[in-house]
Amino acid sequence: MSDRKIKIAVFVSGGGTNLQALIDKQKSGVIASGEIKLVVSSNKDAYALTRAEKANIPSVVVSKKECGSQEAFEKKILEYLKEYDIELIVLAGFMCILSESFTSKFPKRIINVHPSLIPSFCGKGFYGLKVHEAALGYGVKVTGATVHFVNEVPDGGEIIMQKAVEVQDGDTPETLQKRVMVNSEWIILPQSVEKVCSRILHNG
Repeated sequence: MSDRKIKIAVFVSGGGTNLQALIDKQKSGVIASGEIKLVVSSNKDAYALTRAEKANIPSVVVSKKECGSQEAFEKKILEYLKEYDIELIVLAGFMCILSESFTSKFPKRIINVHPSLIPSFCGKGFYGLKVHEAALGYGVKVTGATVHFVNEVPDGGEIIMQKAVEVQDGDTPETLQKRVMVNSEWIILPQSVEKVCSRILHNG
């Protein structure tokens, strides 16, 4: 039995609650086939960086604004990924769209968690609370989260896992967001990471 683990980079922009779920599930053994080797943040003030530091995971900040262009931004990220020999990228609340030239370098090696049951409430402009506002505005009774592979279409890649969450009477976008995180995102994101890492280890 090989001890090799898939080297993971987690991309963040904010609080890093999904990063924390991944760190916790790595510790508890849910993620056994991979290891988080790097956290990449698009925002120097992201609390996710503090979470990475507490878990002794190296982190870097790459600001699109400071890089000056999408191309320079992605080039810088690629340099870090190469330096850490990264094999799988997990987008966990990463607020920057990656270009096709970037995503095509990592076919079925970039995964994202989206706070709805794709194909509902997804695609360009649907992120964060906006997704939950749209779900409540539409009056859906069931929502949830989806983990999917990333390709050149926002939220358009193949689905890996989904988990439904019931909408309750009196829900606000904030209460719904929290329930979807706790009961869906934080469960299926680590499980999906393990599933993909295990597949890479066995199938190359």
